[in-house]
Amino acid sequence: MVQPNPPVLEVSGLSMHFTSGRGKKKTTLKAVDQVSFSIGHAETFGLVGESGCGKTTCGRTIIRLYNPTAGKIMVKGRDLSGKLNKEERRFLTDNVAMIFQDPIESLNPRMTIEEIVGEGLTVKGKMNRAEVRRRVYETLDKVGLTQEHATRYPHEFSGGQRQRVGIARALINQPSLIIADEPVSALDVSIQAQVINLLNDLKRDLGLSILFIAHDLSVVKYFSDKIGVMYFGKMVELAEGEELYKNPMHPYTRSLLSAVPRPNPLTERFRVRVNYDPEAEHDYTSEQPRMAQLSPGHFVWCSPSEQQRYESMMRQ
Repeated sequence: MVQPNPPVLEVSGLSMHFTSGRGKKKTTLKAVDQVSFSIGHAETFGLVGESGCGKTTCGRTIIRLYNPTAGKIMVKGRDLSGKLNKEERRFLTDNVAMIFQDPIESLNPRMTIEEIVGEGLTVKGKMNRAEVRRRVYETLDKVGLTQEHATRYPHEFSGGQRQRVGIARALINQPSLIIADEPVSALDVSIQAQVINLLNDLKRDLGLSILFIAHDLSVVKYFSDKIGVMYFGKMVELAEGEELYKNPMHPYTRSLLSAVPRPNPLTERFRVRVNYDPEAEHDYTSEQPRMAQLSPGHFVWCSPSEQQRYESMMRQ
């Protein structure tokens, strides 16, 4: 019997806690707390939630810019959760790359585009200068830039072009997974569509898996195969993209969806926004919440009594 390929990324019970102060004044911030999800080959997973909910911290922990407090990070079936040796770190950087949010601050202003994009290959030292340059030209072409752009500096480009440079830098090592940390939030709406279409084309042509981090559900609606909703470090709902929009169960998810504007002024004026108040919505004094499956592939963070109520709502 042929064993199925493991997910490109599998995260189980991932936690990232930060501490500050000393002694009695010591406090712990649970930026990411017990988050679990997986991403298959050529699949896009949208991670959404308001600013400060832990989305970016989750992405940076996966790529090991932070050392996780607890949990497992599996990349193509390999456990990369603990302290990484040189060979494991090379495996991680070969298979996972990141596109950062700010296309201006994430590029070194003193380096040419050729140096920025080709730096990952140069550090490895396996290619000579001519081979690195050829790969840089090929990668720039994939993201809609030309060879002439390679000799320029970041300040000579628009915001959308800078983000294309950031995408090219992430692609240069031919990774299996791209972590896109709000790659369109700093761009104009028309440029946002271009960047999202570019990522979609790259996903299709290169078989890329993408962890797409955003705070706007409308951005990921037609882009993600699966969507996870985070609130204060917790994953509160996880489902297929269409299922989440059709049957949002968690009150916070319904609140996010109600805030998405619709291009119809006649209905938009009278549409009621859902306000999420955790203290009013949940009573966990007698029942402890956990991640429960309401239907195949649809999970919600809830107590047993809430699960019964949500299942009843789905049946209706």
